[in-house]
Amino acid sequence: MKFSILLILLLLGEIVVSQDTAKQLLLQPDQVFDGREIHTGWVVLVKGNLIAAAGDRTSIQVPSNVIRIVLKGTTLLPGLIEGHSHLFLHPYNETTWDDQVLKESRAERTARAVVHARETLMAGFTTVRDLGTEGAMYDDVGLKEAIEKNIIPGPRMIVATRAIVATGSYGPKVTHAESPTPKGAAEADGVDALAKEVRTQIGNGADVIKVYADYRWGLNKTAQPTFTLDELKLVVDITSSSGRMVVAHATTAEGMRRATLAGVRTIEHGDGGTEEVFKLMKEKNVAYCPTLAATEAYSQYAGWKKGSGPEPAAVTGKKRAFQLALKSGVTICAGGDVGVFAHGDNARELELMKEYGMNDADILRSATSINASVFGYSDKLGSIKPGLFADLIAVQGDPSKNIRDIRNVRLVMKNGEIVKQ
Repeated sequence: MKFSILLILLLLGEIVVSQDTAKQLLLQPDQVFDGREIHTGWVVLVKGNLIAAAGDRTSIQVPSNVIRIVLKGTTLLPGLIEGHSHLFLHPYNETTWDDQVLKESRAERTARAVVHARETLMAGFTTVRDLGTEGAMYDDVGLKEAIEKNIIPGPRMIVATRAIVATGSYGPKVTHAESPTPKGAAEADGVDALAKEVRTQIGNGADVIKVYADYRWGLNKTAQPTFTLDELKLVVDITSSSGRMVVAHATTAEGMRRATLAGVRTIEHGDGGTEEVFKLMKEKNVAYCPTLAATEAYSQYAGWKKGSGPEPAAVTGKKRAFQLALKSGVTICAGGDVGVFAHGDNARELELMKEYGMNDADILRSATSINASVFGYSDKLGSIKPGLFADLIAVQGDPSKNIRDIRNVRLVMKNGEIVKQ
């Protein structure tokens, strides 16, 4: 009778198995990419939610009760890290950004975000840096908590909550409105307002602060800087004192220059990046997240068919900026601005990084160990080594030689649990 009750409790998950007696899995792929290089003949031992050992199969003491998982024809690598995502957005050719912010209820947007989170995880991206809810307030914090509590499946989330913009610069912009319209980010200007807004977002659960260093608010809707250098420095100073980082949306050379001098951790987009700006970023250890896929997606929504007809100026400009960044040696993160295009199609950014001139192995490093390091999580994620979280994926083929193989996901493990096989 006691045994039956114990069995029922175990099946219902009422008994928590201690780390010492947690199940142990031995993953046996053809090769392992550890976040830096490829190894053949390696196996990876997982105990509970952590990587217990990784290395040549002859060097690892394998427990007698281990569960072996043979992954023939695959490469095992750290779970991919999406550097620029918006789980509360969906592709703009389905619904425009303005209509998503103005017409979709927050309940609908959260329901969509739940679906997007699962699609992202199933594509092998076990962590996302989600850079703004775009009008959905602090709902990314609730989504993150629901994932952490295993209420819903999804990636680990690094959240920015609302993001900060200069008053009058951001949308939606509705003329002749009788009452204030929702905004896609928090408006703040000057010392007092910026200081309060940074602390408000941190208090509401932001892991990272996002600021718009420029936006399309100049004459004729040209992109122009929004904050002074001193304002940006204030944002960085307050954020840094909390142990967090600042990321900056910047598409102009001047916006990028100011954000870099202010001490942000990453520049997002960087369409107008110049040789001088990328050199400055390298000197100041500011990383670059190019969001190539978003630029192509915008152009395709406007009617461009890739491979036929002249290439849009925006795409040509983005290629030029990316190639200047590569030449400069600036640290490059992998992040596509997912939400502009479909969640689960995150690999689109990695494929374009290859098309625009980056080699396959460096792309894998960007999407794993480099993103983890730049975002401040290298002691937890991004590599295959003992003590890190067991966030692992296996793909058919060798993405270090052909990045398109990253789409051939055969296994996804997050926190030691297999969520796709």
